[in-house]
Amino acid sequence: MLGHGLTVLLAFLAAVFLAIGIVVRQRATIDVPAEHGVSAVMFQTLIRRPLWWAGTGAAVAGYAFQAMALASGSLLLVQPILVSALLFALPLSARLAHRRVTRGEWAWALLLTAALAVFVLLAKATPGDYEASLTASAVVAVVCTGAVLACVVVAARNAGWRRAVLLAVAVGVLFGVVAVLTKLVMHVLTHEGVVAVLTTPVLYLLALLGVVATLLQQSAFHAGSLQTSVPTMLVLEPVIAVILGAVVLGEHLDVGRWDAVAIAVSTLAMLAGTIALGRDEGAYEERLEAAVTRATTPSGSRSR
Repeated sequence: MLGHGLTVLLAFLAAVFLAIGIVVRQRATIDVPAEHGVSAVMFQTLIRRPLWWAGTGAAVAGYAFQAMALASGSLLLVQPILVSALLFALPLSARLAHRRVTRGEWAWALLLTAALAVFVLLAKATPGDYEASLTASAVVAVVCTGAVLACVVVAARNAGWRRAVLLAVAVGVLFGVVAVLTKLVMHVLTHEGVVAVLTTPVLYLLALLGVVATLLQQSAFHAGSLQTSVPTMLVLEPVIAVILGAVVLGEHLDVGRWDAVAIAVSTLAMLAGTIALGRDEGAYEERLEAAVTRATTPSGSRSR
């Protein structure tokens, strides 16, 4: 029980820091023109901003807590908890923007909190066969990367909500794969040591996909339709990770019939709350971005 509680605590800490990273990095991209959303220009601009580095540091800390949670817990337990990042992003974003959280937002937040509590209390996952899954997971990662590349190519040729959806799908898939690879790397680290980790190709595939996913996430933040991108990536990541955890790694939940029903209902409630809060937050961010654009655009001209 102590191990389960520690895993849950680490997963929630990961969600806190991931939320800080999301909010701060969103703020850092607000005044970057939309046409530079998927380009080197945006990244050259952001790397000169201390605010962006602060958000990136928070995101790295969140990933470190996620990795520690995965060292002792399963993907089926850890990844759904990460959707609680929106619970922490909501008041933080409101605080930075000097606005109040609406009653509707608090209602969805309470629903998400209750659903998370039910899930954490009932979800008891059994370990998978991680050693036998190294090669299979690497193959799955390569296949998923091909699908992600297709999304990015099409996204670069589109704008507005289409670009946002495609980039968010790419980000969600990549981070789902990153979670699976992280679980494998942490398993090798805890069972075989540092030397074994440094000699496994999974570590270097994880590093590559992690960097690519982070860069695409930054582009998705600025794709022009955060109402779609934010909930899409936050919902898709745990879905991909849980599916791969069950199919590739052999993880599954060891629960009774009624517990399974309660977990299914709580999972649906978590998805609904995440989508609702993501759309609310995205709508506000888009209005804020539009206001910044109007303030910085000369009279009689438009930059978007």
